[in-house]
Amino acid sequence: MAQYLSTELGGSANQTAAPVGYKPTANAHGGRMKRLRGTFTYNTQTTSDTLVIGVMPAGATFAGMKITTSVSTGSATLAVGITGTPAKYKAAAAVTTVDVPQPFGLAARMADSPLSADETLIVTIAGASLPASGTLVIDVYYSVAS
Repeated sequence: MAQYLSTELGGSANQTAAPVGYKPTANAHGGRMKRLRGTFTYNTQTTSDTLVIGVMPAGATFAGMKITTSVSTGSATLAVGITGTPAKYKAAAAVTTVDVPQPFGLAARMADSPLSADETLIVTIAGASLPASGTLVIDVYYSVAS
């Protein structure tokens, strides 16, 4: 029975042995985990508004996110991404579970190579306006070489 190495250990997909001299990137093995937090107070923000979480730096590898809301977003949906690719890190969906951190992260983005340039992460609102009051907290996790 074959033993398949992770892409990080083997250098590419479906390897049963690492190439001679190959070493995983520092981001994948032994990197430093960082958190980027965005806290927002609901104020009936509309679908023409965006929420800016912060900047994920060049060299970072996306590792997932948690979203916590104090009230349901109802029919308003939230996507997390960048200008031009608004759902790069999280597809648009309502967040209806209250006061329980919800994990999100697209597998394709988590498997990406490190960023080649800084990315300003934004939340795009669709479907309806956000609630009139309450709190939204988004924690984005990424790794960087130590």
